[in-house]
Amino acid sequence: MRLRALLLTASLLAAGAAGAQEVATLRIAADLDRPVFVAAPPSDYGRVFVAEQHSGRILVLRLAGFALEPTPFLTLPAVSTGGEQGLLGLAFHPGYAANGFFYVSYTDPHTRIVRYQASPDPDVADPASATPILGAVQPQGNHNGGWIGFGPDGLLYVAIGDGGGGYDDGSGHTPGIGNAQDLEDNLLGKILRIDVDRDDFPSDPLRNYGIPASNPFVGRDGDDEIWAYGLRNPWRASFDRQTGDLYLGDVGQGLCEEIDFQPAASTGGENYGWRLREGTVATPFVGGSPPPGAIAPILDYPHAGTGVPCSAPGAGFTGVAVTGGYAYRGPAAALDGRYFFADFATAAIWSLRFDGSPPAGFDGSNYSELSDHSGDPAFTPDLGAIDSVSSFGEDALGNLYVTDLDGEVFFVPEPSRAPLQLVGIAAALALGRRRERVRGSTRAH
Repeated sequence: MRLRALLLTASLLAAGAAGAQEVATLRIAADLDRPVFVAAPPSDYGRVFVAEQHSGRILVLRLAGFALEPTPFLTLPAVSTGGEQGLLGLAFHPGYAANGFFYVSYTDPHTRIVRYQASPDPDVADPASATPILGAVQPQGNHNGGWIGFGPDGLLYVAIGDGGGGYDDGSGHTPGIGNAQDLEDNLLGKILRIDVDRDDFPSDPLRNYGIPASNPFVGRDGDDEIWAYGLRNPWRASFDRQTGDLYLGDVGQGLCEEIDFQPAASTGGENYGWRLREGTVATPFVGGSPPPGAIAPILDYPHAGTGVPCSAPGAGFTGVAVTGGYAYRGPAAALDGRYFFADFATAAIWSLRFDGSPPAGFDGSNYSELSDHSGDPAFTPDLGAIDSVSSFGEDALGNLYVTDLDGEVFFVPEPSRAPLQLVGIAAALALGRRRERVRGSTRAH
C-alpha cells in the first residue's frame, strides 16, 4: 500500500512540475454502468464507493491509483430498471467503523430503504444482512428522488419525489392538492427524518426505525416521519460538513429548476411550495400564490425558450434538470464554501456562495459569486467529457467528485494546488488502509 501511495505521489509531483494546469479535473473511472453516486464512510481515506443505477451494484474505488476492485461491494437483487428507477442512494452509518452498517435507497419499483452490513472482508458486504428500514409506494416510474444521507444529528434523511407523472396529478396523487402538499399518510414529495438506531414499530418487519421526538409533525396533524415537504423530484441533497446547512436540488416541471436551502438551526416543517409553485413562479394549470409560510429557493433558473424569468441569474443561464451538489470543504482553500451544482441535460456545472439571508427573505437571488464553469480549464477533464452529471460526491477528506451517467467518474481538485492536494490524499492512504484492516479484524470476531 505504501508503494502505491508513493507511486501516486511521484506521478502527481511530476505532473505538477510540468505545469499546474495539466492537473485539473481527472477522470478516475470509465466504462461503468450508469453511475449515480459516490460516497465514502467516515474517516475512510483510502476508498470511495460508486453506485450504479440499473445494475444495482456498489463498487469500491481505491484512491491509490484510482483502481476499481474487481468484485462488487454489493449487488442488490430485484432492482427495477425503468428510466429513473434503480439504485439511487447510498449512505454510511456515522458509526460504520464499528458496526459496518450502510443504507441503500432503490426502487423495485417502489422506494425501499434497506440496511446492509459489511462482511469481515471490508471490501465486500454481506448480502444476507439486508434489513428493511422504510418503504413508500411509487405510483409512476419517475420522480423517485432517492438521495439518503446522515445529518450532523446522526439521523437519516430521506428524499422522496412526488410519485411521478406531471404536475403531481392523476392516478396515485392526492386529488386537489397533490402528494407533495398532502401530510396525511403520504411520504411522497418530502424529506423524511428517521432514527435508524431504534425501532418504534417492532410488530412491523418492514418498518425498522424510530421517530425523532423533535420532528415537526410529532403530536400534530401530519406523518411523523416528515421533516420538510412541497418537493417535486429532489435530485441530490447534501449537508455542508462545516456548517450543517442542507442544500437540495429540486427538478422542475417545465419552467424552473431550483436550489432549496435549510439552515442548520431549522426545526423542520419547511414547505418548498410544489405543486403550487415551481421555483419562484406559479405552476401552470394548478399554481397560484405560495402556500402560507412557503419557503422560496435561494436560486432558480429557467428552461430555455419559456420566457419565464424565474430568478433570472444571468443571460444564458438556463437548463432542463438540476443536479444538486455540495458545499466544497476539501483541501483547496480557494473553493472553500462554494456550493457546486449542475444541470443534467446541458452538462453545465455552476457554483455559488449562499449569501446568509434568512429563509423568510428567500426569493431566488440569495447567493453571490455565481460562476459558470463551462469551458473552465479547472473543470475540463484530462480524459473523456463531463456531459450528463447524475451526481456529485465527497470523500472522507471533502474532495469533490462528479458522476457522469455515461459511465465516468471524475475527481475535481483545484488546478493550482492539485498536485499538493492529491499528495495529501496519498499520504493519508496508508493510515486509512491500516484502519480498514483493524475494522475488518474486529468485525470478524
